[in-house]
Amino acid sequence: MTIHLYQKDLPDGLDLGACVAVDTETMGLDPRRDRLCLVQLSAGDGDAHLVQIAKGQTSAPNLAALMSNPDVIKLFHFARFDIASIFNGLGVVAQPVFCTKIASKMVRSYTDRHGLRNLVQECAGTDISKQQQSSDWGAPDLTKAQLDYAASDVLHLHAIKADLDRRLAREGRAELAKACFDFLPTRAQLDLLGWGDPNDIFQH
Repeated sequence: MTIHLYQKDLPDGLDLGACVAVDTETMGLDPRRDRLCLVQLSAGDGDAHLVQIAKGQTSAPNLAALMSNPDVIKLFHFARFDIASIFNGLGVVAQPVFCTKIASKMVRSYTDRHGLRNLVQECAGTDISKQQQSSDWGAPDLTKAQLDYAASDVLHLHAIKADLDRRLAREGRAELAKACFDFLPTRAQLDLLGWGDPNDIFQH
């Protein structure tokens, strides 16, 4: 595994393929309040590309172009949060998307464990550490442990997607899953406007 760390944006000319795994690290769990600090990406080749977002930064042209590219699937785990964080931080809507958390809930209904670590264990046959999950991602200099943790969140998503795609097809739920994925940018916008929990407009 090689970790590439960039400041403020992706380098020119970087090609991460037709499906790129994406994750974010923020100062907290409210995308309206907690700023975007790091965006992690992987082409599924064992390497991770990390973009550190500076405090006060509101644009990253190369990263934005990738997020909005209609020919590149953005592969997330819990896309709802990451899409909102990227939009709130950089003003770009990530689409089209695939969310492994939603796919897991649609085909792994025999369990209530749909966290990334659970999926890495079952679908990719390995394990990851979540030790740095609660960490100061706004620090100007990230530690090696933070970088390793951030990279691990995107390195296995392609393998997980391949397994979940097979299950979605087997259970006849692939089209329904795609419809859910297509709605996620709208769901993220509703969250940013204050219609998340407990004010979800889809609740009674």
